[in-house]
Amino acid sequence: MVMAIGSTLKDLFRDYRFTVAFIVLLFLVGLAIASFFSPYDPTIWYYAPRDLKPSNEYILGTDSRGQDIFWQATFAIRNSLIISVVAGLISRIIAVAVGLVAGYQGGRTDRVLMFISDGFLVIPLFLILVMLAMLIRDKMNIFNTGLLLAVFGWAWDARVLRAQVLSLREREFTKTAVLSGTPTLELVFKEYMPYITPLAFSTLINNMSWAIGMEMTLSIIGLTNMDIPTLGTNLKWALNYQAILMRRWNWILTPVVLSVLLFIALYWLSISISEYLDPRTRVQRVGGE
Repeated sequence: MVMAIGSTLKDLFRDYRFTVAFIVLLFLVGLAIASFFSPYDPTIWYYAPRDLKPSNEYILGTDSRGQDIFWQATFAIRNSLIISVVAGLISRIIAVAVGLVAGYQGGRTDRVLMFISDGFLVIPLFLILVMLAMLIRDKMNIFNTGLLLAVFGWAWDARVLRAQVLSLREREFTKTAVLSGTPTLELVFKEYMPYITPLAFSTLINNMSWAIGMEMTLSIIGLTNMDIPTLGTNLKWALNYQAILMRRWNWILTPVVLSVLLFIALYWLSISISEYLDPRTRVQRVGGE
């Protein structure tokens, strides 16, 4: 198992996109870890002079609320990553469960689950999220924000996983296992999960990007807890205090640059993994070697 993982990582690191994305993510995770060593409470205002330019004492300067922009950024990237991971993991659990049950059981069960999935796909998702965020605005902490996004972020991926299970169900090893009396759960976890797990991981990365973008959108329109620093709330405060008109580029660009780096890293990570898992690409790679 360890050798297989090592071989997979070796192949992935041959793709410059995966390598760059991995390095960028390590940098961002390092910033998130640095937040635990912050000398400041991110919820306190005016602990530093306002609107200072970058200096040795304040690496990125301070904002109009008297907060250190650098340390606020570390808290922001940490909280945004937590929200995306919560949304991604919970939605993967739902997507995998629905995809496995619908694809393997078929019949009425498949039709009911796909009807529910299609319902989530066709509803005006953003408007529903805005409405629900308004209703529970006072309870929109990090976990609840991630949970809200998870509830609406599984439908398309469940269909992708279902298609994979439908293909696996028609293969010879499935028929052999069924005829030999293999229990359904044992068949699913031992035979199907090795095929499903890489696909679930790939869709996890895409869902994390979506969750971060949606959190930023909800924050900018003021529907999250503005006392919790995230990439979205940091950008919202900068806009509220007219950072662009004041030419406070260090303030406004900090969440923007971090967001761009995070989106690019996750995107490159996703497409490099997807191409690695693509059978046609793998055949070409083996043939090239």
